[in-house]
Amino acid sequence: MPLEPRPIALVGSMGAGKSTIARALGERLGVSVADLDAMVAAEAGKSIPELFEEEGEPEFRRRERRTLEAALAANVRVLACGGGIVTDAGSRALLAGRCQVIWLVVSPETAAGRIRDERTGRPMAAGPDPVARLATLARERDPLYTSIAASRVETDGCTPDQIVDAVLAAMPRA
Repeated sequence: MPLEPRPIALVGSMGAGKSTIARALGERLGVSVADLDAMVAAEAGKSIPELFEEEGEPEFRRRERRTLEAALAANVRVLACGGGIVTDAGSRALLAGRCQVIWLVVSPETAAGRIRDERTGRPMAAGPDPVARLATLARERDPLYTSIAASRVETDGCTPDQIVDAVLAAMPRA
């Protein structure tokens, strides 16, 4: 039986593996994939840290929402969402109303290890103690992920193939 027809949107903390899993899921299903952070950066011609520094987070979130709208209009089937997309009410409404939202859950410790070499490109993880910063973000954002996610998939200690299998198992059938 085929999967539900709505696009799959992967949400969760930075370091949860959203971009990696979206690519693998798209390959497995043979469908289109969009990495919203990469799209925002490409459209702006600037990196995410540059956008945060020059325009601030509120403007970044507006760009992110417009990019989400464009991806949905283009009928993209798998979306890798930025970790903070849920902080924007408009983006939450779009995701909840138009997508099958899967929350990729990761512990702050695992996330910090996964992004260790890319922290300079992660403005929300900046600071001397990334585990503490990620834990703070989790406390703030986890209720928002919960509010829109149809399913949650634990990623700690899992390979990308295992996570893709778990995402597919969590998907309702049409």
